[in-house]
Amino acid sequence: MKKTLRLILGDQLNMQHSWYNEKKTNKIYILMELRQETDYVTHHIQKVVGFFQAMRNFHQWLVKEGFEAHYIKINDQDNSGSLKKNLNTLISKHSIEHFEYQLPDEYRLDQELSQFCQDIDISSKVYDTEHFYTSREALGNFFKGKKQFLMETFYRMMRKKHNVLMRDNDPVGDQWNFDKQNRNKYKGEVPIPKPYSISHDVSDLVEEIASSGCKTMGKIDPTNFRLPTNREESIGILEHFITKLLPHFGTYQDALYTEDYYLFHSQLSFALNTKMISPGEVVNKTENSWQQRKDEVSLAQVEGFIRQILGWREFMRGIYWAKMPGYKTENYFRHTRKLPDFFWTGNTKMKCLEHSIKQSLDTGYAHHIQRLMVTGNFALLNLTDPDEVDAWYLGIYNDAIEWVEITNTRGMSQFADGGIVGTKPYISSANYIQKMSNYCQQCSYSAKKKTGKDACPFNSLYWNFYDQHRDVLGKNQRVAMMYRTWDKKSPKEREELLQQADYYLQNIDTL
Repeated sequence: MKKTLRLILGDQLNMQHSWYNEKKTNKIYILMELRQETDYVTHHIQKVVGFFQAMRNFHQWLVKEGFEAHYIKINDQDNSGSLKKNLNTLISKHSIEHFEYQLPDEYRLDQELSQFCQDIDISSKVYDTEHFYTSREALGNFFKGKKQFLMETFYRMMRKKHNVLMRDNDPVGDQWNFDKQNRNKYKGEVPIPKPYSISHDVSDLVEEIASSGCKTMGKIDPTNFRLPTNREESIGILEHFITKLLPHFGTYQDALYTEDYYLFHSQLSFALNTKMISPGEVVNKTENSWQQRKDEVSLAQVEGFIRQILGWREFMRGIYWAKMPGYKTENYFRHTRKLPDFFWTGNTKMKCLEHSIKQSLDTGYAHHIQRLMVTGNFALLNLTDPDEVDAWYLGIYNDAIEWVEITNTRGMSQFADGGIVGTKPYISSANYIQKMSNYCQQCSYSAKKKTGKDACPFNSLYWNFYDQHRDVLGKNQRVAMMYRTWDKKSPKEREELLQQADYYLQNIDTL
């Protein structure tokens, strides 16, 4: 029996993988903390700590289960910081005859490991991660020959295929999507439950990362670290969500609120994206709980959540593998501006951006509407280079791994893919933010004013965006009404809006 080295990446912490049902002889498992992974963008300190601590816990579990498992820490003397160099060293040191790994979820690592296996003079084998509902190729094959990939079509197929919220061949409730019921502003109508209790002292790990020279962003309280770092905590978060938060999740999933970061959101994305918990068990436990609590939890709450996991998450992964590597260079609007400086500090007079950015820097977390309709919206109205936007989102959020980040950012948020993910740009004036939040009540700018000294920048920048891009958006039926409204404005009003927008763009760092 060949002596085998098995690599486990930091987002492959799946205790339920079939690897761990096999005989333990002649197999060495390896996890490693690498500077090549901490340094390719500037990551949030909580993200780096979360991954490293979860990896260390996984390694301890392997050892406890009787596997031969090795771990390379960030400051170990024999840690080159390079995946390939470390693997070559291990293969030589342990006289390895066979190398195995699980399919990486990032294209660059997939290419690196594929090339590595071609270069080594021992045999190798690659396994599926056994995490997702779909294969890498499933979505591309499903939409073969289609220019645009419609999530709703894919989602309905997934519901049928996996018999989720179905009655025979029809959706439970006689409709597929309850999104229109899930767009309420939060006004304190129902109390927000306290978050699931997790607290770790990671002071030693934070010191290790600092001494390594790894550059990070954001804040951390090392004595009260709140991300889940093992499967038990991940399941605890899921159960807390189902019992405490699900009854109001859908209703307020798009709400923006200064007094609470999390509202009724699940906070499961870090646990899911590291594979400490699987999408299948999340969906199944959610649906099973609803079946027993229909008098307490409406179908709209459950469908809205399951759509994010069974539909959107799998859809985005499918887009990634269907369109990479070219997707990473898409820039439909040819935007070239840099991100405003306040994206790194939160120091802006715009309350919505100040709150969302400072929250992100403080916690490594923001929910999807903060990302899409506040920071992402403004980045697009600023005509920002999507490379800059990608790097910021990939670094600042704890759950950000390229396969899910870039499709949401470059596709959904920035429309840089020209409409592969979404049918229109997701931009808004101040009206949307005022409708969905309490941000505007405390702002230095007036959401109702379009021009003048204290006019909200979102208003003039919104119309400037459409004016700038009429050549590519003019025939898009989803935004035709916007152009009709723009054309009805007097020449003087249009000129004032464009001058206001130009002033803001020229002085973006002072807003």
